[in-house]
Amino acid sequence: MLRVIPLTFVILVSGAAIAAAEPQAGDDLATCRDRQAELPARATACENLLNADRVTGKDKAVALTVRGNTMINKRDYVHAIETLSTAAGLDPDNVFTLNSRGLAYERTGQDDLALADYNLALQKRPTYGVPYNNRGVIQLRHGALQSALDDFSLSIKSTPKFLLGWTNRARVRTLMKDYDGAIADFAEAEKIDPTAQQIAGNRCTTYGMMGKYDLAFADCNGLIEKQPKNVYAINNRADVYFMKGDLDAALKDYNTALQINPNNIRAHSGRGQLYERKKDLAQARADYRAAAYSLTKFDELDVARARAIAQERLAALTPQTPGGAPTGRRVALVIGNGAYKNVHALPNPPRDSKLIASVLHDVGFQTVISATDLTRDKFFDALKTFADEAEKSDWAVVYYAGHGFEIGGVNYLVPVDAKLAADRDAETQAVALEQVIAAVGAARKVRLVILDACRDNPFAPTMQHTLSLKLVDKGFSNIEPGAGFMVVYAAKHGETAIDGDNGADSPFSTALAREIKEPRVEIRKLFDIVRDDVWTATKHEQQPFTYGSPPGREDFYFVAGK
Repeated sequence: MLRVIPLTFVILVSGAAIAAAEPQAGDDLATCRDRQAELPARATACENLLNADRVTGKDKAVALTVRGNTMINKRDYVHAIETLSTAAGLDPDNVFTLNSRGLAYERTGQDDLALADYNLALQKRPTYGVPYNNRGVIQLRHGALQSALDDFSLSIKSTPKFLLGWTNRARVRTLMKDYDGAIADFAEAEKIDPTAQQIAGNRCTTYGMMGKYDLAFADCNGLIEKQPKNVYAINNRADVYFMKGDLDAALKDYNTALQINPNNIRAHSGRGQLYERKKDLAQARADYRAAAYSLTKFDELDVARARAIAQERLAALTPQTPGGAPTGRRVALVIGNGAYKNVHALPNPPRDSKLIASVLHDVGFQTVISATDLTRDKFFDALKTFADEAEKSDWAVVYYAGHGFEIGGVNYLVPVDAKLAADRDAETQAVALEQVIAAVGAARKVRLVILDACRDNPFAPTMQHTLSLKLVDKGFSNIEPGAGFMVVYAAKHGETAIDGDNGADSPFSTALAREIKEPRVEIRKLFDIVRDDVWTATKHEQQPFTYGSPPGREDFYFVAGK
């Protein structure tokens, strides 16, 4: 029996306001201290003070906390934590600093540290409503509904005009099937700000769960009319259509969400359930893979639930083939993109990919799909074909050589027809690494992605920056693949890989092709050796890096030997 589609709302957490003394009009210090000031002006004033080294003690803690919040808004959580920790050292009693650092910890998946900061802030100021709300969000993500409800109620009691407390309590009441209580909370939120989009967005799903579909669609439609590319609202409406049983309308909305963001976990998970209802199991598995193995350090509640369902259903639908040859069935997809149409071509990748494909054939891979110079459509076709092969296999390996880079925390591989005029085009012009990882996800034992693609971003000189996100012009960012996956970069995150000179293969592909053929070298050890070989061959200019590992209770060899 299919599991009911997940309840999907935004559970919002609040960044912290900053502690302040009485403002003194007319100078940077007054503006930096002023919690009512516009954030850009306040951030500028605080930066001026910090850069000129004009503040110390508690005033410096305030300025650093503003800087930390700016970093959080840019999703630069690692540096935010460092900055906020410095601020907390200067003023350990600043509850706003503690709350902000808790939020940064939460966004990096460190819930224990986040809870410690929220608890400490509440010990110092029990009437501070924001940490109650933020703590409640963590409780809710972990399924502790009553604890979440209690925290949201305390948030409202401490700060009655705190809108997020009301909308989040409505959310948890919906999950507890207290629909009347949820609708009452939304009504209170409307008294605070009738235009807040999280009211209509969340209430849409509450009405859907109540079976009041006309009211649900009125909320979702109103939000989508104002914001036609609001993927969250489009997914919510798709979920309500699914609840109602209108599968065609639901499919249209899921497809729209994926056109806007091809890597959207909720849309893939929802569409997978829809295809499973339609008995199209191959397409359902493809969507579940895309949702289950996407790479994010932090999942909002609705995303976490969608991913969990995708993982559960993928496991249930993945064919299990017992027995087989002692070494198991091994398949590979090898891609070399060099003939780029809109940026400089790369002569090496097609040659490197041919070398690796030949070696994998030689060491006994039953299927090696080799492709060069793929457009985006052909790239996705190749991944879909390979994912079907991976389902029937013990090993699934993808090797990619070509352009690749990171934008806004997402790693992308670049098809030969990509044309990125702006950073936001990456989602629709390139191929996210998570899609490649999803393609190997159904293999039973070894799930390996090898990327000889850590080069300069060729679009960087002309790319328009429209996103308030960190842009990495060189190579990929570091990742955290799930259990049982290996992702190998030809160069460490943030660095570039070297192409071969005068028609020679790249240092990475040369070392990899040589070491793969060595018998009785366990796969983890093999990539350590490749790293050392490349490090030496490039005179310490390039260092490959491996993330994740295959299952730990078994050794794996490209060539088993005697």
